Amino acid sequence: MVKVFEFDASALLDDEQLIAEYLAVALEDDDPAIFLAAVGHVAKARGMTEIAKESGLGRESLYKAFAPGAKPRYETVQKVLHSLGVKISVSAAQ
Repeated sequence: MVKVFEFDASALLDDEQLIAEYLAVALEDDDPAIFLAAVGHVAKARGMTEIAKESGLGRESLYKAFAPGAKPRYETVQKVLHSLGVKISVSAAQ
């Protein structure tokens, strides 16, 4: 019998450079849900309780904000990104 496990990206996000690259690639996707899911994975990897403390947001509201189909406010995303130690930057399209 073959056992199948659900893939959990947060289990692999243990390096600052890897986290930055993961978020950068997710941000390039045309679907904003991909980036939001990636932010949620990184927050989970870092510990949702810790991110909640650092961002000033409730832990439960963080889970809801980054659940599939959620549409978190820009301020929420910015607070979480700041808590994660990353930022979004803009450059000219090539």
